[in-house]
Amino acid sequence: MSQGEKTRYSDSELKEFEALINDKLEKAKSEFNELKRSISKGGDTGTDITNNSTKVLEDGADTLEKENLNQLAARQQKFINNLENALIRIKNGTYGICVDTGKLIAKDRLKAVPHTMHSIEAKLAKRS
Repeated sequence: MSQGEKTRYSDSELKEFEALINDKLEKAKSEFNELKRSISKGGDTGTDITNNSTKVLEDGADTLEKENLNQLAARQQKFINNLENALIRIKNGTYGICVDTGKLIAKDRLKAVPHTMHSIEAKLAKRS
């Protein structure tokens, strides 16, 4: 690893990661709120359908769409929780340290996946 014997990121580096995470967190919360609004709207199409067979098909499509939105919202909530946990790790000084190897996670990986707790080596080893 290019960090050599470095065991943690500097305070200025942690501030950079914190800003990145806060930015992603703000966007994720906004997307989550939009998903919640879409779910609560339900299948209100604003039209009065009198044909029963069409209504049944639309109800099925609405149910499928609502299930998809619920899955997206659950995934987004998990992402938000992971980002918030990363902020906690920044505050307690453990951010950027692989939970499996104890080594620093590469900066490029943290920039791409700022909530990760695993180095790429540890992640690949888990897949084997």
